[in-house]
Amino acid sequence: MASGLRERGKTKRRTAIIRAAHELFGERGYAATTIADIAERAEVAPRTVTGYFSSKEEIALVRFTEAADRLAHAFRDHKPDESALDVLTSWLLSKHDSDDPDGIRALTRRMYKTNPNLRALRAARMEEAVALGAEALAKELGISPGDITARIASAAAAAIAIDILDNTPDDELDDAVATVRVFLQAGLGALTASRRGGEST
Repeated sequence: MASGLRERGKTKRRTAIIRAAHELFGERGYAATTIADIAERAEVAPRTVTGYFSSKEEIALVRFTEAADRLAHAFRDHKPDESALDVLTSWLLSKHDSDDPDGIRALTRRMYKTNPNLRALRAARMEEAVALGAEALAKELGISPGDITARIASAAAAAIAIDILDNTPDDELDDAVATVRVFLQAGLGALTASRRGGEST
């Protein structure tokens, strides 16, 4: 019981730190916010913040990094009958399935909107997922993993996914994901046709 209480306490403090940081980054800007500011807003000591996170960047990107890692894992271990688009759309939908009782999701969206530098760092965190997505697409299409068709399609899908997560209300997500799936299927079909046409000339 004591161990369970300690773990819940750690989770509560970690959530409070993330919430405080994302709130402040949205209000004041990432550069203008200090660890001390975050600690004060979260009602913990500065050393508690640094005990949970090594830097402001880690706090800012922690939720997205965890999500990107889950996507990479999903690509790495997807079932044989799952397409790369299946993996991506399932990930997009699951991102909104979990409860958000602390309202951090809205704070995170605001943080990214007001801090372009964080958006650039976030895109870099998708590199592994993009590479694995390209590998999965290449396997489906019977082409080399380094083929430009798979790389372009995977990079475009990642960019669209981030836009969906930033700008789509939860109650509109199903429709948005369905539209994205149709768009990506059409784009992939056009890229594949263009590639085959080039090979036949």
